[in-house]
Amino acid sequence: MTRFAAIDFETACHDADSACAVGIVVVENGEIVSRLYEIIRPPTRRFAFTHIHGLTWHDVKDARPFDAVWDTLLPALEGIDFLAAHNSPFDRNVLHACCGTYGLPPPETGFVCTVQLARAQWDIRPTRLPDVCRYLGITLRHHEADSDAEACARIVIAAQEEGWRFR
Repeated sequence: MTRFAAIDFETACHDADSACAVGIVVVENGEIVSRLYEIIRPPTRRFAFTHIHGLTWHDVKDARPFDAVWDTLLPALEGIDFLAAHNSPFDRNVLHACCGTYGLPPPETGFVCTVQLARAQWDIRPTRLPDVCRYLGITLRHHEADSDAEACARIVIAAQEEGWRFR
């Protein structure tokens, strides 16, 4: 089977490099083997999305910046076949923007979008994360990066159990 990581970012504002939290869940052979969660101090104090995820500048001002957090998360991603995210273009963009801001090479690993996977596998519509989780019976604390990442991991696991394979 595969080794993959599900990833979810929460951002402080519209700036793609404004990650203020990240959750990563690593899966090997259909089993969750590790969960990682970090709050991140974004490059600016601007917070426009507190109403979505509940995080404020006060919550993250003493946190490490992305480059320091990434150094501790990167080892968990070694040997993965792909990254999974719900609406993966968003998370891929945040990851690449944060890496760019700090002069880090982004991972070359491809992304699987669990929105597209849920539509293809189960024809779920609408395909917001809470909708997919409700359909599959997955517990979710939406817009908490660790819970969202675990939900994405469980979506991929459910698809794998029904025969889906990463190409």
